[in-house]
Amino acid sequence: MSTKRIGILTGGGDVPGLNSVIKSVVYRGAEIGCDVIGIRRGWEGLTHVNLKDPASKARYVLPLNRENTRTIDRTGGTFLHSSRTNPAKMKKLPPALEGKQFETKESTKKGVTSTVFDVTPAVLKNIETLGLDYLIAIGGDDTLSYAAALDRKGMKVIAVPKTMDNDVRNTEYCIGFSTAITRAMNAIDRQRTTIGSHERIGIFRMFGRDAGYTALYTAYVTAVRCCIPEYKVDLKHLIDLLLHDKRNNPSNYSLVILSEGAEWQGYAVKEYGEPDAFGHRKKMSVAEDLSDEIKRATGEETVVSDLTYDLRSGSPDFVDRLVAFTFAGMAMDALEEGKSGVMTAINEGRYAIVPIPDPKLGPRKVDIPSMYNTERCRPKYDHKLGLPIFLTRP
Repeated sequence: MSTKRIGILTGGGDVPGLNSVIKSVVYRGAEIGCDVIGIRRGWEGLTHVNLKDPASKARYVLPLNRENTRTIDRTGGTFLHSSRTNPAKMKKLPPALEGKQFETKESTKKGVTSTVFDVTPAVLKNIETLGLDYLIAIGGDDTLSYAAALDRKGMKVIAVPKTMDNDVRNTEYCIGFSTAITRAMNAIDRQRTTIGSHERIGIFRMFGRDAGYTALYTAYVTAVRCCIPEYKVDLKHLIDLLLHDKRNNPSNYSLVILSEGAEWQGYAVKEYGEPDAFGHRKKMSVAEDLSDEIKRATGEETVVSDLTYDLRSGSPDFVDRLVAFTFAGMAMDALEEGKSGVMTAINEGRYAIVPIPDPKLGPRKVDIPSMYNTERCRPKYDHKLGLPIFLTRP
């Protein structure tokens, strides 16, 4: 095998299971005679580093071995740290690149236009200086969109999908999803006692900017109502359902789960703050807005709970450890076979190697007809025979 030096990075939000991928890549690399170089802070590590400055190099480049990765799989987060950096759309040049010329272009997101720099030439130069033959990029839609761009530039890239939203295309499963659902399920089951004690309507908000998988699957295993970005519910109908649930519950309470991007007819989620490197602004709480609507329409009291960052914290569960270790092994298999521009995946319940998704297609969405009951604002539980474990139809 000609490949001797592998770079690895994690981008975007952290999820449980990332460290399992990193450790497994390092251990497999040691077995086949490869050096593994950790790029710290995601794509920032390849845009901000000054490889002539020892302090900068130490901040962004970390040689990995069995000793410094031996125990990292026992915890969550990412040993290599992360950032939301898009080298193709940088609003400001980092100090290491000041004074250099890069292609600029105008980027428009929701009516706001800004001038951005594409520093990909600097990224490729840093990769060349580091002597990397391959790059393993672990991330969600945003991280992998730039991985695909690098592959088109000739850098050999292998992608590993992770996101608690589970919305990366070409795969039914992303690392972090199972742990997030398990944590959400446990949190909701615990909070039933408080919501029931006070006889209120419990409203749970969780991540899911563009796709509703996290809310939908949590609702599936907790048997409660949910609202997802893919379908705008009728507000009056939703409130009637929640009141019906409450009145027919011996403990006189009801529950609903909302994706952060969920909306109802005539309502749009509000955003605030500056867009991040991929053009995303933070969303105001749709749960608080629904709470206000319920109080205004019915006078009922509510409990609003934000199940977001807690779901991606801590160590991975069994499924995420299993998938993380397996995805790492698959990535190294693909590397040994000389493949690039590919991503580890699960399709129809089976492990697969697929192309890195086309970023122009956006995130994978919930299929409403087969997965969501629009009348009942619930997941669909019928006609699952023959489906893979994560219930996604081909």
